[in-house]
Order: sequence, then structure tokens, then C-alpha cells
Amino acid sequence: MTATATATRSRRPGRLGRVALPYVLLLPALVLELLVHLVPVVIGITMSFKELTQFTLRDWGAAPWAGLDNYAMSVDFDSAVGEGLLKSFWTTCTFTLLSVGLCWLLGTVAAICLQETFRGRGLLRAVFLVPYALPVYAAVITWAFMFQRDNGLVNHVLHDQLGLVDGQPFWLIGDNAFITLLVVSVWKGWPFAFLIVMAGLQNVPREMYEAAALDGAGMWQQIRRITLPSLRPVNQVLVLVLFLWTFNDFNTPFVLFGRAAPEAADLISVHIYQSSFKTWNFGTGSAMSVLLLVFLLVVTGVYLLATSRGRRAADG
Repeated sequence: MTATATATRSRRPGRLGRVALPYVLLLPALVLELLVHLVPVVIGITMSFKELTQFTLRDWGAAPWAGLDNYAMSVDFDSAVGEGLLKSFWTTCTFTLLSVGLCWLLGTVAAICLQETFRGRGLLRAVFLVPYALPVYAAVITWAFMFQRDNGLVNHVLHDQLGLVDGQPFWLIGDNAFITLLVVSVWKGWPFAFLIVMAGLQNVPREMYEAAALDGAGMWQQIRRITLPSLRPVNQVLVLVLFLWTFNDFNTPFVLFGRAAPEAADLISVHIYQSSFKTWNFGTGSAMSVLLLVFLLVVTGVYLLATSRGRRAADG
């Protein structure tokens, strides 16, 4: 009896060690992740409650408290600050809706078309993924040169070669800036949708398509009844990721237009940057950032709740 108890006690530390080992290995990464993300969030929220301008930035910790004044100024849509933020918000919503929809559509169509085996399919898949593999800054700078008015490739093709436009329109200023930004965003983002959908299609059994074909189902019916329902879990995650990436995108408009984005392409990320570093009102800019964070958290929570309920209803 004593020997058995001794053996049990000797085995217990080993079992506890095996249980705790994964958590111990994850602890350094978890601590670094919290430091990288949590600390800037806390600092940003603190700054949003301060009167932080160019006069108090050097010693921002000792800057006077503003309470909710920065938030009140941001959501006062009768003032210039609130009106500008609201207009930028609606511009970002429209841009995100179009960009995510086109990225998903192009990626899904390309993934479905490349499911069939044919010569050169591997090369075509690799070519489709080139925009996703290129560095963002190099790709966007290249597009900025292509959209130049006088010597850009876009005007050369549309005006000189095809004659589709009158004159040589400006693409980086004015109302056309929104179209330019949308084209670059879709070009840069659709390969990611293509990659995710293509991976999701690998889990759809080919026997389902063969059985549907024997029953007389055409290509559109197979896509509608087999492909899209099978991709529903993948699309739920894909749409959410694309939405968050696109709504928060700062690099694309900043590199494409510079520090002062045109009014037609005034995305909220660039608007917050300009509100902070152009007017030197970092307290108001921080309040806008916190409001953006709250909005994205609410939208993400509602989306996850709605998709989980829909998934349970479909399973039930």
C-alpha cells in the first residue's frame, strides 16, 4: 500500500508538468502580444481624455484632463470636426462595402474556375497570388505612377490606345480618386479571397458534383446548391477579415495620395491621422480612434452573433 501511494505521488508531478507545459510555452508569446497591443490601446484611451496639443505633447502625461470634451467634439456633427468625421465614416463604409464585395466575388469566381484540372493551372494560380505576395508599398507606389495624368499607363491605354475617355483625366485628385483607391484595394485584396476560397473548396467532395451532374444539375445549380453552402463557414470568416482589413486600411490611401487624401477618398484612418498630425490635436484624434475601435468591436460582435445563430439554425 505504501509503495503504491509512493508511486502515485511520483507520477503526479509528471502529469501536472505535461498539463502545464503548453501554457508555459505560450506564456512568453502571450505576454509580448499583450505588450504590443494592449499597452498602445491603454495609452491611446488615456490620451483621448486629455487636452493633448503641440503645446502639451512633450510631457503628455502631465497634460490637463479634458474629460469627454474630445468625444463630444468628435460626435458634434453640426461642427466642422464632427461633420468631417461623419462624412469620412460614410465614405469608408461605401468603400469597404464595394471593396469587400468585389474582392469576394473575384476570388470566388477565380477559385471555382481553377478547380478543374487543365494544363497551366499551377502557373495561373501562382500569377493570381502575385498581388498578395508583393510588398504593399512597392505595389501602391507602382499604381501611383500608373495613374499619373500626363505620363501614366492608365491614361495612355484608356485615352491614347482605346479612346474610352476624353482628354487625360486626373486619377489621384478629385472625384476619380475614389475609383483609383477602389481599383488598387481590390487588386491588392482579391488574391487573399482567392486563396481562402480555393483552400475551402478542397474540402468539398468531388462525388457531390458527380452525383449532381448525373441528376441533371447544371454548373450554376451545382454552384448554388453545393459550392456556396459548403463554403459558408469559410466565407463567414473571410468576409469578416476583409471587412476589418479594408475599414482600417491606412497604408494604401496614404502611399497612393500622400499626407492629404482627396475628399472623395478620405477614409477614416487617414482622416484620423490628419486630425491628429495636421491640426496637432492629438486628444481629439485619439478620441476618434477609440470611437472607431468601439464601432469595429460592435460590428464584429453583431456579425459573429448573427453568423453563429444562422449556423445553428442551418444545423438544426
